[in-house]
Amino acid sequence: MSTIMEENEEPASPTAQMMQVPGFDICIYAIMGYSTLIDLDLFKSDLLQTLVKHPRFSSLLVSKDKKGSKYSWKRTIVDIEKHVFALDLDPDMESPDEFVENFVSHLSREKLDPAKPLWEMHVLNVKTSYANSTVIFKIDHSIGDGVSLISFILACAKKTSNPESVPAVPSKKPKVKTDRDKNNDIGLLMTMKKLFSSVWMIFLVFYYTLIDIIVFFATILFFKDTKTPIKGAKGVENSPKRFVHRIVDLDDVKLVKNAMNATINDVLLGAAEAGLSRYLNMRYENVADDVIKKKKPTTYLPKNLRFRSAMTYNLRPSPTVEELIEVMDGKKELTGMWGNLVAFILVPLTIYLQKDPLDHIRRSKATMDRKKLSLQPNCVFMILKLIIKLFGTKVAAKMTSRIFYGTTVGVSNVMGPQKDIVLYGHHLSYIAPTVSGIPQALIIHYKSYAKKLIISIGADEELVPNPHQLCDELQNSLLIFKETVIKKGLVKDASQLC
Repeated sequence: MSTIMEENEEPASPTAQMMQVPGFDICIYAIMGYSTLIDLDLFKSDLLQTLVKHPRFSSLLVSKDKKGSKYSWKRTIVDIEKHVFALDLDPDMESPDEFVENFVSHLSREKLDPAKPLWEMHVLNVKTSYANSTVIFKIDHSIGDGVSLISFILACAKKTSNPESVPAVPSKKPKVKTDRDKNNDIGLLMTMKKLFSSVWMIFLVFYYTLIDIIVFFATILFFKDTKTPIKGAKGVENSPKRFVHRIVDLDDVKLVKNAMNATINDVLLGAAEAGLSRYLNMRYENVADDVIKKKKPTTYLPKNLRFRSAMTYNLRPSPTVEELIEVMDGKKELTGMWGNLVAFILVPLTIYLQKDPLDHIRRSKATMDRKKLSLQPNCVFMILKLIIKLFGTKVAAKMTSRIFYGTTVGVSNVMGPQKDIVLYGHHLSYIAPTVSGIPQALIIHYKSYAKKLIISIGADEELVPNPHQLCDELQNSLLIFKETVIKKGLVKDASQLC
């Protein structure tokens, strides 16, 4: 049992409290591949100097009432030996990749010990296809959301090119006004045009927000996705999961992004739609009878499938690396910079074999551009907070679960370090995030790291028995996108083809 320090407690966020409801145990996993074997003493020493200094990773989540509906964070002394575990493994074992997969799958079925801070690391010093060693970092989702955790990992890291400096956090570049824009800022006609545009934009925001809120609550009540071979039912959050990943070239994704005048998120969402279309077509073909197969149809997919993704949406800017370093050094309070300030948006996917594969990107871009005009995530988050206050966390958790039950897949894209980093004393090769405990049969995560893109899948073992094939389809979708934009002459910068 950890020794509790006499410090003021900090109330847990509404979302963190909701995640303590039985049956809503969500954990985040960071599968971290390293280029060298892990020196356990060095690894633990670095953890004590970085991660353990963070208030959330050195606090217990304690219940404040008998009903178990109110929780707070209470600082404690961390015994590193109870959080970092290393197996004695045969370095020449057969199928090391399969061993790591089985280990993560087994780990996802075990609950974290609430008598200590809600995280642990498992060191596997065995060579796999992508790394010379692997560390499985398991974190209770109540500690923080994905964006906060990535920022914190960067705060714990150092650049390989300059060990004295911390990595930069990816950020959006501000739009710079051109001379033409500045000249257009004058004149009565332009003023009227801007006024009309502003009024029209306000109308669109109000209209799209209203529609999205209606669809959101309709999904909670009755509006469900079409039943498909990969659609989970109630209780799917407790079924065994399998976690697999692929690593592809991020520059290929950027090439497609620039050619299509889209965002990386648009391309990745399009790849998810294309990959899932081919994967489901294969699944339906496998169960089709001989009469249908003799007709040699172009597709085995049912028409008009309602198929949606529940995508996480961050409601605040992530804390800067400098701020988190000050928190670890005790120079700054954590208040307001950390927690689970996220909501969900429901994104429809068209499951169909397109003649032009780039249609998947065009459609995802149009969908996401329209979603950016909606305030539904903010409104739903405020409504959820109100429901927790009035009716308690159990009601809020049940409503949230029904959103996942009503949709088919979860898709997430998080930007990572732009350069190679040293993390906990060792050079990091890649990081593949995933989750367990979500009431869905399939979760797809995209994660960038330096010049790599990691495709990570968490799948129900029964409903998605061949997750490696789905990974292949997602990877092939990106390759097809690249080949198509080159073939159509859409790549403007010839240097990108080198």
